[in-house]
Amino acid sequence: MPYRYEIRLAGSGGQGLIMAGVILAEAAGIYDGKFVCQTQSYGPEARGGASKAEVVISDAEIDYPKAIRPDVLLALNQASLDKYLGDLPPGGVLLVDADLVREVPVEGAAAIPFTHLARELGKEMMANIVALGALAVITRAVSPEGLRAAVLARVPPQTRELNEKALEAGMAAAAEFLKGQIAVTSAPPVSAED
Repeated sequence: MPYRYEIRLAGSGGQGLIMAGVILAEAAGIYDGKFVCQTQSYGPEARGGASKAEVVISDAEIDYPKAIRPDVLLALNQASLDKYLGDLPPGGVLLVDADLVREVPVEGAAAIPFTHLARELGKEMMANIVALGALAVITRAVSPEGLRAAVLARVPPQTRELNEKALEAGMAAAAEFLKGQIAVTSAPPVSAED
């Protein structure tokens, strides 16, 4: 049976989750050579409404483009966690923004202060890139090199250095989180040979 890995990124409009989903899909498909499908949905409000992006990564053609039982849930606010936590199967990976999610009813969730780390860089809008860096390290769904290349190819040239710092901040925070963990359910590692 082909390998299939499903990731759901959820939060509110304006948090950059649609862009994060596109970058994640490009990292997996273009730079890591996997089959990938990215879908998105958002409320009618440009900012503040619900926003969701899903990325399905596989080593074979994808027959259904949406996440059925996401292996990973990244929730950037409490409402998204409350809405989608029930879809995460036992053993699934949960990442939350420790700044915006106060009640995490799951042990072992990666609660990382994405928004705070982005603010330290001077741009709260970079929380989505910080979160992508953490997601790559914790899940190994995409290679750090592929993700970096996808970020730098997608963002405006004048923001590349800041986006790269945001990605590094997320990767470093995730590495610190993993030091305290015994095991994290993750995707098989992505190698350059794949």
